[in-house]
Amino acid sequence: MSDAKAPAATVHPRRKIQLVDFLLSFRWIIVIFFVLPFSFLYYFSIYLGDLKSERKSYKQRQMEHDENVQEVVKRLGQRNAAKDGLVCTARPPWVVVGMRNVDYKRARHFEVDLSKFRNILDIDTERMVAKVEPLVNMGQMSRVTIPMNLSLAVLAELDDLTVGGLINGFGVEGSSHIFGLFSDTVVALEVVLADGKVVRATKDNEYSDLFYAIPWSQGTLGLLVSAEIKLIPVDQYVKLTYKPVRGSLKELAQAYADSFAPKDGDQDNPSKVPEMVEGMIYGPTEGVMMTGMYASRTEAKRRGNVINNYGWWFKPWFYQHAQTALKRGEFVEYIPTRDYYHRHTRSLYWEGKLILPFGDQFWFRFLLGWLMPPKIALLKATQSEAIRNYYHDHHVIQDLLVPLYKVGDCLEWVHREMEVYPIWLCPHRIYKLPVRPMIYPEPGFEKHKRQGDTEYAQMYTDVGVYYVPGAVLRGEPFDGSEKCRQLELWLIENHGFQAQYAVTELTEKNFWRMFDNSLYEQCRRKYKAIGTFMSVYYKSKKGRKTEKEVQEAEQEKAEQETPEAAN
Repeated sequence: MSDAKAPAATVHPRRKIQLVDFLLSFRWIIVIFFVLPFSFLYYFSIYLGDLKSERKSYKQRQMEHDENVQEVVKRLGQRNAAKDGLVCTARPPWVVVGMRNVDYKRARHFEVDLSKFRNILDIDTERMVAKVEPLVNMGQMSRVTIPMNLSLAVLAELDDLTVGGLINGFGVEGSSHIFGLFSDTVVALEVVLADGKVVRATKDNEYSDLFYAIPWSQGTLGLLVSAEIKLIPVDQYVKLTYKPVRGSLKELAQAYADSFAPKDGDQDNPSKVPEMVEGMIYGPTEGVMMTGMYASRTEAKRRGNVINNYGWWFKPWFYQHAQTALKRGEFVEYIPTRDYYHRHTRSLYWEGKLILPFGDQFWFRFLLGWLMPPKIALLKATQSEAIRNYYHDHHVIQDLLVPLYKVGDCLEWVHREMEVYPIWLCPHRIYKLPVRPMIYPEPGFEKHKRQGDTEYAQMYTDVGVYYVPGAVLRGEPFDGSEKCRQLELWLIENHGFQAQYAVTELTEKNFWRMFDNSLYEQCRRKYKAIGTFMSVYYKSKKGRKTEKEVQEAEQEKAEQETPEAAN
């Protein structure tokens, strides 16, 4: 009999319960009786406005667009740079989709109203291009194009995401392993510059530098007033295969890569690569990989095939439906294309479980599911400062863009430091370009011939980390700000990027270690954005931005000019 003592169990300190914890536990009351009804009324009013716009001819919409652009030019001409401060849009801070609390607008006083720019201007079936205004959202686009058997090449999953936000920021979807990020599908941009000049930027005209610099710039180079975006042909259904996988996180990451990236490097072969891809990691040892191919109505309705009309309000939330593959085993079903595109909208991925803990229950889905989802803007509008700060410290919403071969390392880091599940995986290309924009592939990546890569693009993955960390769920302390800062530093060391809808905890020096600012700053100077628009770092950084702080930073940038001028 051994005298050795058993090791004492680790005792974790408990987090002190705050008043905000109590308020959050009853937040569902506000959501049920205020947010959901007003969200429905808002969506319905927008829908009626969209129908009114769609009854107009493309020619009439273009005429109204041109008039609205001239109003923007006129408004910019009224600005007194010495007195009015920096330019911003007139949208209230809470309207923005994202976690940033838009404190930067406290420091920017000259507003330009872009609220009229929400029309589809043209669907050109010969060029396979859609010309749209920046406030057109994904729900509006799919409602118009899917009946035509067309779609944007990359159509982001949430209805509320707008064209302007996806171009100026970041957008990804299940087809991004073929077409790249949303901004990679843009053909042309119409931009109002700081001096009021209206330009059309393409990859091969005199404004090609601006064309490549605008993605990820967060609207800090000019005001986007329209975009021409690539269309692709689609069928009426998506044949979706759900494949459960088990093993270590590294093994799950490899199974995910194998689901869409041929090991022989034949990445451009449509017979080997599915048209739609996503993965969900439900825990440290299990996940489900989904691959889809477009299918005709005739194929979907063949005897023995299962059709899942997922658009019905009472259907189970998609991430929970996919999770059933862990018990059922691999299965295949056909989902109407538009239903598939917006499969994560109703539950806001799995954030809906935090907003309404019982929202996934059948009784709620059947009785009130038609009111879902709550509009993110109204959720933010009903948050107090204390609740907003609580979310920043005890809740994670991050999209991490990492090379495909480092997905396993990223999953292990997130598990070790945050323990957030589920995790969303969505592959996307980052292209080699003639210039270096803010995000770019690893130098020399093509020499390694890694799985998923081609000579012209490196395969990355959006690792979506959205939920409450395990420590918080267990009532233990969790320093969200510090963990996010560490995560950002990990991304820098692994040539990854953080989506900018979230706040950054980095210093300005480290922010520009993650992103390349050479082309961005060149365009800031060339197109007179310095002194007119706030820099992207100050839009993304955490905390309030005072007018003095921003103006001093802008003045410093203006004085730097070029390195030659400084010598």
